[in-house]
Amino acid sequence: MSQWRQVLDQMVQERRSALVAYACLFVVDRRDAEDLVHDALVRTFSRPRAIADVHSAEGYVRQAVRTAFLDQTRRRRTWRNKAHLLVGDEQVRPAEESATAATDVGQALARLAPRERACVVLRYFDDLTVVEIARDLQLSEGAVKRYLADGTRRLREALRVEVGDATDERVRVIDLGRSPS
Repeated sequence: MSQWRQVLDQMVQERRSALVAYACLFVVDRRDAEDLVHDALVRTFSRPRAIADVHSAEGYVRQAVRTAFLDQTRRRRTWRNKAHLLVGDEQVRPAEESATAATDVGQALARLAPRERACVVLRYFDDLTVVEIARDLQLSEGAVKRYLADGTRRLREALRVEVGDATDERVRVIDLGRSPS
């Protein structure tokens, strides 16, 4: 049996519970901690390393537990920040209604000044930050914030958008200026 396999076997037999307890410091659920340890063991022993004893291997595994936890946290945060871009089944609208809304938004955007329109599109459609917009348009951050504030205010007025009550977090379009049919 190769050296790393002996170290891995000895570590799992002797230090697994200590590693799971260490992972429990990062996550509350024991099953999640066991998953972290498993991922860390795979990360540590999937590469050729000069690991001669359990003590040095445990250092690698503990570092891999920390890294795996931080990676999971970053992935979850990124997902939360991007989840609003996906449409769930309950939010799917008929094609006619979507086309009408897209036309209305296009017309409302056309009413904005060019810099306001550019800032609004880059912020809310391309999901750029104020700093990125300022860099791309060669404007100050304060100017970008002003264009965004003015542009979104004018869009709300043009589209007559109103935020729902406290229990409804979605934005509802109240009236788009068309006669009711």
